[in-house]
Parts: sequence; C-alpha cells; structure tokens
Amino acid sequence: MTTTLTTKPWDARYAGAVPHDTTFYAKCMLGGALACGVTHTLITPLDVTKCNMQVNPLKYNSLLSGMRTIAAEEGARALFKGWLPTAIGYSAQGCFKFGLYDYFKDVYSNLAGKENATRYKDLIWCAGSASAEFFADMALCPMEMVKVKVQTSVPGTFPTGFGAAVAAMNADKIATRFPFGSLVPLWSRQIPYTMAKFYCFEKAVQLTYRHLFTAPKETYSTGTQLGITFGCGYAAGVVCAIVSHPADSIVSLMSKPANKGKSVGQIASETGISNLCTKGLGARILMIGTLTGAQWWIYDTFKSAMGMGTSGGK
Repeated sequence: MTTTLTTKPWDARYAGAVPHDTTFYAKCMLGGALACGVTHTLITPLDVTKCNMQVNPLKYNSLLSGMRTIAAEEGARALFKGWLPTAIGYSAQGCFKFGLYDYFKDVYSNLAGKENATRYKDLIWCAGSASAEFFADMALCPMEMVKVKVQTSVPGTFPTGFGAAVAAMNADKIATRFPFGSLVPLWSRQIPYTMAKFYCFEKAVQLTYRHLFTAPKETYSTGTQLGITFGCGYAAGVVCAIVSHPADSIVSLMSKPANKGKSVGQIASETGISNLCTKGLGARILMIGTLTGAQWWIYDTFKSAMGMGTSGGK
C-alpha cells in the first residue's frame, strides 16, 4: 500500500516565530496608533515652527528664532496649536501604516512565493509600506488639513480651538478643499517617506545584526534589541526627512492665504525647487529623526510587551 504525503503550501503568515493572524495585525495597528499619535503630539512645537518656516521663511528663518518669535507674539501656548488634530490624525495614520505594513508584506510574499519572497525582500518591503501608506493618508488627511491651517494662519484670522477650526474648514469647502484637498500632496510626501522609513529601518536592522551584533537576535536582551531599534529608526528618519521635504513644504504652503485657489504645480513653480528642498529642512531632520526613532522604539516596546518580539532581523 502506497501512502501519499501532502504538505501545506508555504505561507508567509506562518513562516516566522509568531503567527500573523487577525490578532497579530490588530496588535500591530494598536501599536502603530500609539507610536505615531504620542510622538507627533509631543513634538507639536517643532511642527508649528517648521510649518511657519515653510510658509514665511523671511520671518521664521531658523528653528530657535522661529520658536521665540511665535512665543513672543502669540504666547507660549501658541507652540502647541493644533495638538488635538495632530493626535487624532496621526494616531489614525499610524494605525494603518504599521498594521497594514505587515499585512501587505505577507500578501506580496505569498504572491511571490517562498523563493522570490526571500530574493526580492527589499522590493516587498517597499511595496508593503507604499500600500499601507496609501490607506493611512486617507485616514490622516482631514486632520492634517485642520492642523496645518491652525498652525500657519495669521493670529486672529482663523480659530485655534479644535471644534471651531473643523467647523470653519467645513463651512468653506471650496476655499479650504476640506477634507481631502491635500490628499495628493500627502501621498506625494508620505508614500516616499514611508517607503524610505520602512526600507531603511529594515535594512539598517538587518545589517546591524549581520555585522555588529552577530549572535542570534533572540540571545540579546530586550533592552539591547530596543536600543538597536531606536538607532536604526533614527537613521531611517534622517533619510525620510530629506526625501519627503519638498512635498511637505507644498502641504504647508497650500494653507497660505496668498496661495488660495492655486494648483500644486503653480505653488511649486512660484516657490522654486531650492526653497522647497531646503527651507525648514534642518528643523524637519531634527524632528523626523527623533520622531522616527521614537516611533520604532514605542512600536517595538509594545510588540515585545505583547509577546511579538522586536521588528526586523538578519
């Protein structure tokens, strides 16, 4: 009698130490919401200053002087303008960014097959992060538009309270283009940013464990692994800031009253590529480097607490 042995086809969702089931993805979404919501809210003063440097570079010509100018003219509380839409918007964005990243990585890996998923891992990282960010920006866009308008409007010309600001944006949709008027610039900014963020982080972690911490990853303490996570996240954040800065400048400039009704192309042409690439870049590198490192650290701390381990590896 002949017995035929059958084996289950390879499935990326079950190829690692932890099964990628619905619960796993849900935890990733929760960890992402926590990581992005907390970090973006905490750096609101940097964000307020950076946005104003992009909109009015002559007045706000450096990070420290810009913060002093805002505090002197509007009071120290003005440095936290837009903190609530920031918290809501970036929590929603992080939920989809991190949660859907692992989901799409598994989907594309299964489409590619075991051998190609390993061979073209870099491309799968990029495709997974781009797909996740596409949906994450839809969740972010309305609150991002409110945040930027609150932070960059001339004092007294636009409400700073959350409810009043949303109502004002909604009342004049033709002028404000609320709630999805900034979606295309957001995609232009965030998709390259997120591809760089996840690719550079994954590659940095891979190289770190391959060349510096060469013992099996699980032999290192959680503290050591989280330290590697933060360092690799910070390095990825610097690359992200440079890649996404021109589109970020356009998002900020769209809220300027003088640019009302202008197309993205017209705003970019009038501003000039040099200004789009450099104005506020130093502040953005400091902000995004710290932010990205902290996001990965919070995310991996949450994952470790949930028994899922830290991200990346050899």
